[in-house]
Parts: sequence; structure tokens; C-alpha cells
Amino acid sequence: MEDQATFRHTTVLLDEAVDGVLARPDGVYVDGTFGRGGHSRLLLSKLSPAGRLIAIDRDPEAIAAAAAISDPRFTICHSAFADMADQLAALGVHEVDGVLLDLGVSSPQIDNPARGFSFRFEGPLDMRMDTTRGISAADFLASADEREIARVIRDYGEERFAGQIAKAVVARREAGAPLARTDELRELVARAVKTREPGQDPATRTFQALRIHVNGELEELEQGLNAALRLLRAGGRLSVISFHSLEDRRVKQFIAAHSKAEFDRRAPFAPPPALALKALGRVMPSAAEVAANPRARSAVLRVAERTDAPLKD
Repeated sequence: MEDQATFRHTTVLLDEAVDGVLARPDGVYVDGTFGRGGHSRLLLSKLSPAGRLIAIDRDPEAIAAAAAISDPRFTICHSAFADMADQLAALGVHEVDGVLLDLGVSSPQIDNPARGFSFRFEGPLDMRMDTTRGISAADFLASADEREIARVIRDYGEERFAGQIAKAVVARREAGAPLARTDELRELVARAVKTREPGQDPATRTFQALRIHVNGELEELEQGLNAALRLLRAGGRLSVISFHSLEDRRVKQFIAAHSKAEFDRRAPFAPPPALALKALGRVMPSAAEVAANPRARSAVLRVAERTDAPLKD
């Protein structure tokens, strides 16, 4: 295994996300995406001695990094954040004061060629966040039919040349040379994609799409948001950082669905229904943060607060 100290991570919207989720210093909090612990460490520094933080990550390397935190208020769980309710129940926790999610892939994952997340490095075409389970991107491309490959690249990468890319993947596979390396996929996409936005590598959208599919990221996000809402006690906060439109759109729609009442024309004078969330706003990285860390440029933080209204069935 590579020396993890080699792969540095700069936490995006660090203060904003932690300040957004911190409802009360003596509360119980969930960091559903521990990564390398930037948000967790800052949150721990703001908690009282009675506070508690339960962190979750499905990457074994993140779990190993969490061993460096020796704080009795801190617990780490190897799991997807979609399963946070089960993980917390096993610890005897059924309500929390805040849930923080920093979505997508971390810098150590991107920068480690052995993980296969980036077209910038030559390595195995893996892309799994949890390397102990599931199928790799190479496995998917070696077994899925052309229509399924095209659907994944189109839906998760918003790639207009998805059909051409899928056709090229299958043709190469049928010729007895299935894709196994990141550089092989990058070269194949470069041949299939005829035009691209200035400054963007032709493989960007395809790599994003495969990563999202292999890890079930959008399904996990939907399940995780619902789990968080059920766990939050009144006054608790949800703080979510997204890095691309597919994620942010779902977070925005989720918060809106639980914080905005629909106007009922049949009963225009009826009192508005009680809603489970109150949207507290959206935060973008400052120009200084983007200049210092270009990977922050697409980040969006959305924060909402749990009301005392019951959840709708």
C-alpha cells in the first residue's frame, strides 16, 4: 500500500460546514464522510466534554487514518453513510443534533494511482471507494452491454457522446482487449469524443459517470438524506457539501421537499402545513479558497434545520 502521508487532502468549506452543522456543543453529531478527518477534527474542537462525534466512511484507508484520533468522544464506523441509522443504533444512538456530508471523492483517493479514480494517472481501472467489496469499473465495462454502458455514461456523466464511447468499449472488449487501466480508457474516450469544452479533458465526464455508478453514489445520497432526516432531533442541523450538479440538484430538491409548502388551490386560506425542515441557505467557496485550492471551485454547501414537525408518511 502507498504511504498515505503522500496524498494530502485540503478540506473544502471547512469552517462553513462545521459552523452550519453545530447546533449545540454538547450534542451528538455524525460526520458521514470522514475522509481524512478535516471536518471531524474541527467539530471535535468545538464540542464540549459531553459532546459526541460518530464518523462514518466506507474507504478502508479513511478508517485507518481515523486511528490517529484518540478522543473518547469520537467513534469511527466502516460503512456507507446510507446505513448510518443501523450503525448508530448498534451504538445505542437513535437521535442526533447534526449530520455533515462532504460528498464525492477525496483528494487522497484521486491522487493515488492505485485507486484508479483519475485519468491523470496510470493505474488499475478500479474506482471503488470501498475496496473490500463490489465490482470495479473495469469489471463493469467487461460485463455490461452497450446500452447499459451508454446509459451510465449519459445519465451520470451528462456526456452527449455516451453512445459512441459505449460502442468503442464493447468493440475493444469483443476484440479480446477489455479495458483494465485508466490510460486505456482515457485514450479510448479521446478517440470517441470529437469535441469538448476548452480546458476539459474528454475523459472527465466518463470517469465521473463510472465512479458514481460503481459506488452507487446517488442512491447512497438519497438513502443517506432520508436517514439523516429521521435521526435529527428538533433543532438539529443537516450540512451537505456537493461538487457537481447531479448531487447538488438532489440535495436542493430534498431540502425543498421538506421545507416548502405547496400552494393548495382547493383550500387557499388553509394554514400552511407543518414542515420537517427549515432551509438555512447556500454557501459557495470564497475566491481566496478557490485560489488556494482549485478543487473547491465547484463546491456548494447547503444547510437546513430540523423543525419539531412530524415527518410525513
